[in-house]
Amino acid sequence: MEDSNKALEQCLNEPEMSISERLAPSPKHDVGHYVDLPLVRNERTLEIADGEAFEKVYVLGGNTETLTGLPFANVIVGAGAKVNIVVVIMPGTSIDLPLAVDIVGEGADVNVSGLYLCGGDEKVGIRTEVRHRVPSCTSNQLFNGIAAGHAVVKFYGKIVVAPDAQKTEAYQTNHNLVVSDGAKAEAKPQLEIYADDVKCSHGATVGQLNEDEQFYMRSRGIPEDEAQVLQMISFMAPVLANITDETQREEIGSAVESAVRASMLG
Repeated sequence: MEDSNKALEQCLNEPEMSISERLAPSPKHDVGHYVDLPLVRNERTLEIADGEAFEKVYVLGGNTETLTGLPFANVIVGAGAKVNIVVVIMPGTSIDLPLAVDIVGEGADVNVSGLYLCGGDEKVGIRTEVRHRVPSCTSNQLFNGIAAGHAVVKFYGKIVVAPDAQKTEAYQTNHNLVVSDGAKAEAKPQLEIYADDVKCSHGATVGQLNEDEQFYMRSRGIPEDEAQVLQMISFMAPVLANITDETQREEIGSAVESAVRASMLG
């Protein structure tokens, strides 16, 4: 036990490594109980003060922005703060996307969502952790993605609820569509709950387009390719709905539809 604690302490003295260690799919330091990790504050930290609101959409790849990743790796959220982060990964973008969120003030509300479209040989890895350190906060993670061609997508997400974080509500969902024989998707959602008065859930799916839905649409005269496009757009809709600005939501929704038509059909 002492050796494990020393290893954790040594790791956490290196800020960038601390985030990497926290988000590792198979962490090297698992001591079997809750560890109150120190907060990381550095140039890759986004801090939302008490009572503030932060809302931002990040489009990675495509013809919209030239971002190659998020401008932060961890977020610290204060009391009563509201956070809504949406990430859109367009076709042709390979990325390892780490994001750790520490909720440190009561009454905070955090929503992190994303979609990814991978139609070639992209490799996309998304690693998240939302850590509830205090009582009476809410969080929701929603990530939906489509893999075609020979793309490989991986989602590793975690919710951690500290022993004193009663009245927590935390939810995590990841859905993947694999629409070609050469594509692969992997999902690993995790819950670590050390409090007993909480509402938490997690879930993940890896599947294919619904053939019954396609049959129904084709029986109504909709061509097969168009039926598949409509299914994929519908699959992405819950993430796009988290973009609260209507104009921005329509613009990004249009870009997503164009990308689906250009890159995601066989």
